[in-house]
Amino acid sequence: MDFVNPILDAASRLWDCTAKRAAYLTDLQETLESLRKAMEELTNVAEDVKNKVDRAEEDREMRRTHEVDGWLHRVQVLEKEVREILQKGDQEIQQKCLGTCCPKNCRSSYKIGKIASKKFGAVTELRSKGCFSDVADRLPRAAVDERPTEKTVGLNRMYAEVCRCIQDEQLGIIGLYGMGGAGKTTLMTKVNNEYFKTCNDFEVAIWVVVSRPVSVEKVQEVIRNKLNIAEDRWRNRTEDEKAVEIFNALKAKRFVMLLDDVWERLDLQKVGVPSPNSQNKSKVILTTRSLDVCRDMEAQKSLKVECLTEDEAINLFKKKVGGTTLNSHSEIPRLAEIAAKECQGLPLAIVTIGRAMADKKTPQEWERAIKMLKAYPSKFSGMGDHVFPVLKFSYDNLPNDTIKNCFLYFAIFPEDHEIWDEDLIFLWIGEEFLDGFVSIDEALNQGHDIIEHLKTVCLFENGEIDRHIKMHDVIRDMALWLASEYRGNKNIILVEEVDTMEVYQVSKWKEAHRLYLSTSSLEELTIPPSFPNLLTLIVKSKGVKTFPSGFFHFMPVIKVLDFSFVGITKLPTGIGKLVTLQYLNLSNTAIRELSAELATLKGLRYLILDSSLEIISKEVISHLSMLRVFSIRVNYTELINNDILSSTKEEEANSRKDDKAIYFHEDTKALLEELEGLEHINWVSLPIVSALSFQKLLNSQKLLNAMRCLHLWYLEGMSILQLPRIKHIRDLSISRCGELQDIKVNLENERGRPGFVADYIPNSIFYNLRSVLVNLLPKLLDLTWLMYIPSLEQLWVDRCESMEEVIGDVSGVPENLGIFSRLKDLYLFSIPNLRSISRQALPFPSLKILYVTNCPNLRKLPLDSNSARNSLKIILGEPEWWQGLQWEDETIQLTFTPYFNN
Repeated sequence: MDFVNPILDAASRLWDCTAKRAAYLTDLQETLESLRKAMEELTNVAEDVKNKVDRAEEDREMRRTHEVDGWLHRVQVLEKEVREILQKGDQEIQQKCLGTCCPKNCRSSYKIGKIASKKFGAVTELRSKGCFSDVADRLPRAAVDERPTEKTVGLNRMYAEVCRCIQDEQLGIIGLYGMGGAGKTTLMTKVNNEYFKTCNDFEVAIWVVVSRPVSVEKVQEVIRNKLNIAEDRWRNRTEDEKAVEIFNALKAKRFVMLLDDVWERLDLQKVGVPSPNSQNKSKVILTTRSLDVCRDMEAQKSLKVECLTEDEAINLFKKKVGGTTLNSHSEIPRLAEIAAKECQGLPLAIVTIGRAMADKKTPQEWERAIKMLKAYPSKFSGMGDHVFPVLKFSYDNLPNDTIKNCFLYFAIFPEDHEIWDEDLIFLWIGEEFLDGFVSIDEALNQGHDIIEHLKTVCLFENGEIDRHIKMHDVIRDMALWLASEYRGNKNIILVEEVDTMEVYQVSKWKEAHRLYLSTSSLEELTIPPSFPNLLTLIVKSKGVKTFPSGFFHFMPVIKVLDFSFVGITKLPTGIGKLVTLQYLNLSNTAIRELSAELATLKGLRYLILDSSLEIISKEVISHLSMLRVFSIRVNYTELINNDILSSTKEEEANSRKDDKAIYFHEDTKALLEELEGLEHINWVSLPIVSALSFQKLLNSQKLLNAMRCLHLWYLEGMSILQLPRIKHIRDLSISRCGELQDIKVNLENERGRPGFVADYIPNSIFYNLRSVLVNLLPKLLDLTWLMYIPSLEQLWVDRCESMEEVIGDVSGVPENLGIFSRLKDLYLFSIPNLRSISRQALPFPSLKILYVTNCPNLRKLPLDSNSARNSLKIILGEPEWWQGLQWEDETIQLTFTPYFNN
């Protein structure tokens, strides 16, 4: 039977094949229906997928995946093929033999059935592949995203400077700092849109608004979105793991990171940003309000974004006002310029005020608006809502209440006011903002630190005069708003500048805590004003010669009186009733005599007088038991011009001698004795007149320790001046000592050993001495002793006829002395025999000004290659003097500015 099985197998296979082929004919209609139904299902699925793709692609940052695109294309092709098969199949069925089930053309029907069966399989398979988790991918981001901005005004110079820094391969991190509203973000947007958008040097630019508090996580998220880091490599990762992803994505790219509104250090390493350097040629550019932040971010270049110039400000203002309004009346362009100037070049204020004025089309409306802007800026449309809150962020970010109080205090001064930094600090001390320090030096150091901090965050500015401070007008308006209206008392700080008090209402003075008063006269005040809350009164006017009767009768809590630059000739009557007074400044007045009434001010701690003072009633100073600071200021310019020590003043003082008075310009020994008896005195600045008075100073270690500014006058009979160890002295002048030939310094340290050079920098006995003036010393030969003054910044030499050189032989002197290494200003006046400043060339690395007049024999300047060649300004009194002038290193290029004396 074995031969039967192969025959049966062959027959079975033959039957299956024949049956399957027969099915193509007999089941054609069923096959076509199955294909039609499967195709409908596939079409429905394809429609759903296409709808998902369309929705995703509505977001221009999404694009369909290649897999989905290919699948939809295959569906489209298959749909066409199936349509043709179904059409042919239907026709074939309709052509069956009449009255039978047999097809008319068996070969054609068989072929269609076979194709339909295969297409059914293809449709079913394609249908099974139509389930997609993602139908679209996010498109790669453009290298630079253009940011919305308006056309800028006045940024071209800064823009060019930033572009130069970007092109400098040595600069990796660039900081843009400036006050709030100055246009830092606008400038960086211009750089982003115009520089990075058009150059091909960088593969990607990433803009991140950092703000505060700084969040590494938020910064990482912005960078991740820009770099299209996949979700599966990001979700549920730690900060450090995300930093690794960012680092790996950026390390091979030349990138730009634009960090806007940075308030504190952002650790780029924690974020994952590779350090930009000359190798990877990448850049980080940041904007901030603080220079300190630029330093903390290790910026190699920090650029201050200044306010606009006057012309730029006017142009921007007119642009915001619009041509229709400007042309509505002939006077409006002029008024627009006045309004623009009130903004002091601050773009934020210019834009805000310009928009507010766009609908004002009559001169009357403009005049009213300007008046409000001047008197009540916070009430002007947009200022209190938009400008001040932006600026307030800088105030809010100040580290403590002490600095905030010191900042707000400056609002007491009028617009454009400049004040010497030390005067401001002493006012802060008088207000007890800097209270709690053992010494005035510590308080002054803190005050200087506060000023520097307020300058670095652009809330204070440097004045036009060296060491003077000012405040931008809009910042001052914000400070007034914060100190007064924002806290509910609009009169808490009053700045009154009036020509006459005759019709002026003083009722609001009752509310004031601090009052700045500038007026031509106070004589019109017939009713004594009331100051129940007044803590500070500052009067500034040479026109005020006297105060009305009773002016000081009702000031129950007054702490600070500042009458500097007031034209009074004697101490105001009634001032002795101010028992709460702690600070009194009478400098730059015409007061000649300090009367006994001052002795009643038992709480007075700080007394600042002027060198015009001639007579002090005896025992007045000794009664001021709480006095800590006693300062008689000497003006160097007046001293050189002989105004202070004129013979006329001496004769006037001698004509009215009184046993109950100290004659200041004749002998200060009695004054020194009274100061020595004060328990709390630790800061003294005054002239010492006569050798007898100088000897009294030498015998008092307490006074030597307290001395800060020492002026030695009329040391009769003294040919050699041995300067004692005065550890804290800051300013020294020596004048009208006719016999003086030489000045020496005591080089012993505090232990009495000559270790001066060994511990030179920190423990120098003259380490704090910053300024020296020698004047009218006809026999003085040189100032070689100055080589032991490490911190000297300013030197004046005037009318020293015998002097041939400033610094003599310094051979054998240790190099670490750094002679004149910090000298900024050198003034040489009328020294006819002067031949040399120094016998050898000196670096002068800090020298800014060299002023020379009437020194005909000075033919060579001791400047070497390390001198401050780029910033040195040489001012000459005689235009012909510089011809033939030489200097040690003639490769130095110097600029000479002739100064013609009248």
